[in-house]
Amino acid sequence: MPAVNIVDVSYVAVPAMATLPPEPIKLTAMETLWLPVPVLQHVLFYEGAGVSPPFETVVRSLRTSLGLTLPRFAPLAGELVYLEDTVDLAIACSASSGVKFVTAESDADARRLAGDESQDLQTLESLVPQLDMGRLPMPVLAVQATRLQGGLAIGVTMHHGVADGKSFWMFVEAWAAACRGEAPTATPCFDRSVIKWSSGEEIDKSFLRKFAPYFPLVPQAESFLGERKQLIRRTFTVDAQQLERLKDLIARDGEAHGEAHGAPLHRPPSSFVAVLAMAWTFFARCKTSAADDGDVFVFFFADVRARLDPPVDPGYFGACLTGCRVSLPVRDVHADGALPAAASALQEGIRRMAEDPLAGWNFPSQARGKGPADRVMNVSGSAGFRPYDVADFGWGKPRRTEPIRLNRDGQLALVRAADGHGVQISISLLQQAHMDAFKSQLLELLG
Repeated sequence: MPAVNIVDVSYVAVPAMATLPPEPIKLTAMETLWLPVPVLQHVLFYEGAGVSPPFETVVRSLRTSLGLTLPRFAPLAGELVYLEDTVDLAIACSASSGVKFVTAESDADARRLAGDESQDLQTLESLVPQLDMGRLPMPVLAVQATRLQGGLAIGVTMHHGVADGKSFWMFVEAWAAACRGEAPTATPCFDRSVIKWSSGEEIDKSFLRKFAPYFPLVPQAESFLGERKQLIRRTFTVDAQQLERLKDLIARDGEAHGEAHGAPLHRPPSSFVAVLAMAWTFFARCKTSAADDGDVFVFFFADVRARLDPPVDPGYFGACLTGCRVSLPVRDVHADGALPAAASALQEGIRRMAEDPLAGWNFPSQARGKGPADRVMNVSGSAGFRPYDVADFGWGKPRRTEPIRLNRDGQLALVRAADGHGVQISISLLQQAHMDAFKSQLLELLG
């Protein structure tokens, strides 16, 4: 494993003239659920950056632009606290608030890290800043810049209770724009009162009371950590042309086999549905045989900002997610028409979610559900996230981005691919044979 040496740890404060929230920002029920699973981490690789311009110049630009970004994102410089009097989890800011900024250097090769299909988890973890999220009060954001051989890595760690993927990339986009000397395009909204949910406050307090006896320590749902260290991780890209062929294939097979296996497709598959139907089918085939009984499952998150009543501003900065769990008989994933059967099941799950967007808010209980855990594919991210488009800090688009937290056997993370149209798939599996089978199916289908 290449060594990563911490050179400096400092803090970037909210400028003195900035307006801080006058009161702590109380989290919603959808956000407090992330307290036991708090970490949202990504690393971005840039070839050449840190060499030209020099690394010291890059660090200076990143620090300065972060300071320029924080007035609009001031809560991210605060801490997560427990308000005992009202039984609330909240973000508290003060004049001394700041974001941890880590400067590091490594002998790791930027080109290799940005180009390898396989991933070295230990190296990836060393390129994102570490935060103590096991004790209140706790910080909600930290960043790290690491000089690599031939390039640069930028790592971002954010508490999942204050941000989902949409919010995470909104912040990165604003920071990158400031580093380029441009104005950000989005205005974040931290007002939790826009979430209108009659039973939300009661549910939130009930959830927090279960944790209150342990505070200031926060019990972490880390039962999977032992397995996490053993996982095999790979990243694949479905480019724009492959994605269109995949959509056409699903649509054609749906016409031929849709009636025989479940409901027909409701409409042509979206990029998300097409890629997830493919990955889910391949995963299920790795885990089962045609002779097996029962079902296979996929669990994914949906952004419900536009689904709530009333709808929430697209700039809402927080975790505004509901969970969707979809099942399919094992026999269908081994039969002709497996892809459209999976796509149809996903479309139906999305339709049910749209009808009642808050039905799946309690994702821990829904994710467990029924059925063997090794038959569940867990999905994070979205084909709509555009890290390669939004994370140009002034020295070009990232060569690659990777999520750090693939915690389980059968976890999938999605972002828009570097070509701007395809989809990047990062997947973790416990057994090498399953990863080989997954890759073989992918190559056979996409070429």
